[in-house]
Amino acid sequence: MLDFGIIDTHLHLWDLDKLHYPWLKDNPFLNRTFTLKEYRAACGDIKIDKMVFVQCEVDASQYKEEAAWITELAKNVDPGIAGIVPWAPLEKGAAVEEDLAEFAKNPLVKGIRRIIEFEDDIDFCLRPGFIEGLNLLPTYGFSFDINISFRHNRNVIKMLEKIPEVPCILDHIGKPPVKAGTIEPWKSEIKRMAEFPNLFCKVSSLATEADHKNWTIDDLRPFTDAIFEAFGFERTAFAGDWPVSSRAASYPQCVETLLTLVKGASRADLYKLFRKNGEDFYRI
Repeated sequence: MLDFGIIDTHLHLWDLDKLHYPWLKDNPFLNRTFTLKEYRAACGDIKIDKMVFVQCEVDASQYKEEAAWITELAKNVDPGIAGIVPWAPLEKGAAVEEDLAEFAKNPLVKGIRRIIEFEDDIDFCLRPGFIEGLNLLPTYGFSFDINISFRHNRNVIKMLEKIPEVPCILDHIGKPPVKAGTIEPWKSEIKRMAEFPNLFCKVSSLATEADHKNWTIDDLRPFTDAIFEAFGFERTAFAGDWPVSSRAASYPQCVETLLTLVKGASRADLYKLFRKNGEDFYRI
């Protein structure tokens, strides 16, 4: 196991008594409150020094309330929450500046996530308003979390061409078709994405994209090999994705699986993957 504390770059929390999450009604496993106390218990013997909270698709009317709630948790319950990545309506273009300016007053807010994956329009990420909103992020010191499935890869490549100054990080290695075992064209598209120097990649939810009950290391290996071939240990960061990841693996199992997949890596590279890159990207 690692001899240093981990930075978890992707933590979800929700309290159904405080906020409303419409998507949970179709996810019975996740349709309950998940607390910081439960997260710490789920980590077991894994030492987590800092966490980055990432928005949880709260009702669109409550995205500021979600960020405020997590800010209070960080101040009063667990200072390990070192960063927050809230939702914001980037597709509004210049009109989103009011939201960004307000979030910029909170030093815990490090970036924005506006999920692309769930949009019916495959060209959503290329809309002029969305691109305009994205290009405003560096003005406020913010990064962008890219949440897609593999079907969005080609358009995201076009999007990245239009936002060269925006620090971006790809969530969940881009949600490849692990269960189907189809490596191409995903692998080639990931290689093309990695050519953009402003893009990092979160290594998370590996088993989540596989058969939850019957996945094996060999199912995951081609996809993680492709990620490290493309991004190396310089632009990859560990992400727990709890509690979503718990549908397929326990938290310690997620860490142990990744360690198995990078077996033979030097301590220096492991330190980058599990700590330094996350600290540097999110400035925590």
